[in-house]
Amino acid sequence: MNTALIGLDYIVDIAHPDGKIARSARHVAERDVIAKANRALAIARDKGWFRILVRVGFAAGYADQPKQSPMFGKAHTLGAIALDGPGTAFHPELRADLADLVITKPRVSAFYGTSLDAALRAHRIERLVICGVSSSWAVQSTARDAHDRDYQVIVLDDACAAASEEEHRSSMALLATIASVITVEELSRL
Repeated sequence: MNTALIGLDYIVDIAHPDGKIARSARHVAERDVIAKANRALAIARDKGWFRILVRVGFAAGYADQPKQSPMFGKAHTLGAIALDGPGTAFHPELRADLADLVITKPRVSAFYGTSLDAALRAHRIERLVICGVSSSWAVQSTARDAHDRDYQVIVLDDACAAASEEEHRSSMALLATIASVITVEELSRL
């Protein structure tokens, strides 16, 4: 089955302790999420799967920032997730060189306002393996969109993190109703 791995928001501002809005950075470190994401990228490369990294960010001057958003509305005052700044760089330990494609998204879901679906269709992808930060936002939103676009969805539990273990577990329980939730080790056996 034609498969793509999608890694979400493994960027400095979100997943690194020095990030400006890094609510999940501690959980990322506790769960060793970046190492697991690297392992998933390597497995996907070895299997010949399409590998995509997605990052959230806003244009210079925050021209495309939704100022009324409870989630993104203060990004400009914090200097966070600006595409012309260091916060949207991938986590320094992430093997971003293993990606075939990098997509920048302006909102929570990797499908919203991006070329993701077109790229997946061009590669005749039927199954998506999704991982990233945060389990409760980007991962859930992208998995739900993928499900509604008729992709088979797999979520890599141990390559995801949230603001807390409780939030992460709750997200995985919800996603299990529309996706297979597996570990990186199980991914190697697909």
